[in-house]
Amino acid sequence: MAGRSVSGVPVATPAPDLPATLGALRATGHEARSVKDEIRVNLLAALRAGADPWPGIVGFESTVLPQLERALIAGHDVVLLGERGQGKTRLLRSLVGLLDEWTPVIAGSELGEHPYEPITPVSRRRAAELGDELPVAWRHRDERYTEKLATPDTAVADLIGDVDPVKVAEGRSLGDPETIHYGLVPRAHRGIVAINELPDLAERIQVALLNVMEERDIQVRGYTLRLPLDVLLVASANPEDYTNRGRIITPLKDRFGAEVRTHYPLELGDEVALVRQEARLRADVPAHLVEVVARLTRALRESSAIDQGSGVSARFAVAAAETVAASALRRAAITGEEGATARPVDLEAVPDVLRGKLEFASGEEGRESEHLEHLLRRATADTARARLRGLDLTPLAEAVAESPVRTGERVPAAEVVRALPQVPVLTEIARRLGAAGTEDPGPMASAAELALELLFLTRRLAKDTADDDTVSYG
Repeated sequence: MAGRSVSGVPVATPAPDLPATLGALRATGHEARSVKDEIRVNLLAALRAGADPWPGIVGFESTVLPQLERALIAGHDVVLLGERGQGKTRLLRSLVGLLDEWTPVIAGSELGEHPYEPITPVSRRRAAELGDELPVAWRHRDERYTEKLATPDTAVADLIGDVDPVKVAEGRSLGDPETIHYGLVPRAHRGIVAINELPDLAERIQVALLNVMEERDIQVRGYTLRLPLDVLLVASANPEDYTNRGRIITPLKDRFGAEVRTHYPLELGDEVALVRQEARLRADVPAHLVEVVARLTRALRESSAIDQGSGVSARFAVAAAETVAASALRRAAITGEEGATARPVDLEAVPDVLRGKLEFASGEEGRESEHLEHLLRRATADTARARLRGLDLTPLAEAVAESPVRTGERVPAAEVVRALPQVPVLTEIARRLGAAGTEDPGPMASAAELALELLFLTRRLAKDTADDDTVSYG
């Protein structure tokens, strides 16, 4: 069921017929399961049913996901190793879908303890006093995922806990477990704790995690508090940092049962699908232009001019597609067009806008734009060749040589289409590039521009830029 918060955002609410007391819960035959058992059972059930346990995860189907599934079935804490922008955080967040939708907790308990298994002194005392009348609340799986970005200033108190001076001032002794203000990990009891960029934690913080992972107890200011914490600890890290020569301590590295390597999309189709899924496009971006963006991103990952130790994030491709759409929308506003369809001319915005998202190798200072423009031309040519393979563009080249076609960011799509010669090959170009069957001139102008750009890049047409930023193919 779902309710609605004050802000208007839908909030999940449990069904009204769920048990509200410990006695009623026992009467239903409910059995308590650990978080790892819960994930194992639900994952195996999804695999048996042929359901996708990882919605929205692209390109990992035959590589990363099988390894992760084996680790979860084995009940291991997991660390994902990979460069930036490989989808590690998204993959960690998708683990929530493997939890039960609703789980019972002791109503009002600080750590969300199971009614059958209270672990704090307060909850144990309440359970003993109230018996079967112990109140039960229901927690949604979205509330059982806790994420922390590791930073050098993270303190032990943040992750584990610290003595609460207010409780000490009330008369409790320092050794009393009830004086502790619990940190992030204990509060994630019966849930998932995800730590992004694990090696960025200071060594003393990494040491504090050792007991949690191995003994499932916590130590605060010299006092050891036995808390049988039930958590799945998952983390992400850069492979260069996750070594004993990097910033990870060896004992903590040894505590993780599984290390799974992630990667950038291996296939062009996966790269395109990822951009389509993640990009918020404010204008229509035809498939061939998304492919150009994907090819550009892949070329950057292979370029010696780019620092490959830092990687080229998938966010670069997403931002590039969004930039192309924004350029089309701006162009349509300037030219007065009603619809905005991206054209190859809009690709020219990518190098200038997104150059700062890349880290270039030493010695490449001053040549950044040159490299980007070269790889963009190559990606454009490769896309055009792949999509127009087998077409004889000679009639188009000959006709345009006699009657040039003018385009640019200040030239409306309708004007580009009117200037095109009447040659049969344009019909096939339109069909292959998804511009057929529409009265909107935008898709046709985009398709024709790609063919003209291919003719220019293969030196079969000239391309001249005028002072008013218009471009003429001829």
